[in-house]
Amino acid sequence: MSKRAMLNEPPTLTPEELIEDFELADTKEDRLKLIIELGRELPEFPSVLQRDEFKVQGCQSQVWLVPEIVEADGQTKIVFQADSDAHIVKGLVGILVMLLSGKSPQEILDFDLRGLFDQLKLEKHLVPARSNGLHSMVRRIHEIAQLAL
Repeated sequence: MSKRAMLNEPPTLTPEELIEDFELADTKEDRLKLIIELGRELPEFPSVLQRDEFKVQGCQSQVWLVPEIVEADGQTKIVFQADSDAHIVKGLVGILVMLLSGKSPQEILDFDLRGLFDQLKLEKHLVPARSNGLHSMVRRIHEIAQLAL
C-alpha cells in the first residue's frame, strides 16, 4: 500500500443511488446488465497491476484489488482500483470500489455492506460461486482497512 497518489480514482456511488438504480431494473437480466455497466465505469486498470499480490483469493474469476493509502486534510483514506476478467465480477468489485474508495479505514469497516446487499437482494441474482467471490472481495477490503488503522 502506497502513501502517494498513483491510482486513478474511481467514480463514486452512494447507497441511495445504487438502490435507486436497482429499483429501476425490473428483471434479473436488467439487474445483471446494471452490474456489468457499473463495472465498465471503473477507470482503466493498468496491466502491470495484474499481479498475484493484488489478486483476491476465493474468487472463481480473477479479481485484482489495489489499495492506496492517501493522506488528505490530516485524514487517512483508502483509494481502490480494481479489475476482473469476468464482466459480472468486475461489476461487483466495481460496486464495492465505488461505494468504499476514498473513505477512511474506519468508515469502510463501519459501512453496512451486508444490509445494503440484503436490501438490493443482490445474492438472489448471483450463482453461489459469484456470491462466494463477493464475500471474498468484502473480506479483502476489510483486511486492508484493518491494516490501515
